[in-house]
Amino acid sequence: MSALTPEDLVAMPLFAELAEEQRSLLLDRHRETSHQVDQVIVMEQDWGESLFLIREGLAKVRTYTADGDEVIMSLLGQGDVFGEMAALDGASRSADVVALTPLHLIKLHSVPFVALLGQQASFALALARLEASRLRDLNQRFALQSADATTRLLDALAYLARKSSRDQNPQAEIPLLAQREIALLAGLARETASRTLSKLRNRGTVIETNGQFRIVDLQPLIQRGLLPG
Repeated sequence: MSALTPEDLVAMPLFAELAEEQRSLLLDRHRETSHQVDQVIVMEQDWGESLFLIREGLAKVRTYTADGDEVIMSLLGQGDVFGEMAALDGASRSADVVALTPLHLIKLHSVPFVALLGQQASFALALARLEASRLRDLNQRFALQSADATTRLLDALAYLARKSSRDQNPQAEIPLLAQREIALLAGLARETASRTLSKLRNRGTVIETNGQFRIVDLQPLIQRGLLPG
């Protein structure tokens, strides 16, 4: 993969309205790193002044309950940043970030990032929109905690598809993941998730090709209020 340039940032909504000079400032002395599946990129309670931009791949933001159960807070895909909260408030990391697929990351210095937020209102607004979309996804997933298994799994699959595509497409191919990860995202036992996924495949709602899933029929999601009609 070629080195990231200021022009490449234009394609990412967060940076689209920045001038070339400002994009160049963000990339000053940046580092590009690659990571394998299950690698922990940042750890909860760690300290760090850098933030990260996902150039390629999918990651999860996780924490643990008092009983030691893993909880997936959100997913991160191409064009997403993470580590920005610690950069803004100087506190420790609030969660782990773990690679779900091979990741290609851009490590940015926090000082120019924070300075631009104070200088460029459109940049601050773009970051606020990004945070709002994450909060909206989290709210929907918590609202579905008492829903039936089919609804929760469909929501998880659509979420995975959207975060795996550039255009937030709920029908995009989902990367090959362990079914444990899909079950965790849906808040289901692995056996329940496996049975429910088999039902969705038999109904023709979901297809599997070479281990990758894709939602081909959106009507069940629309009927459950997971997507607008």
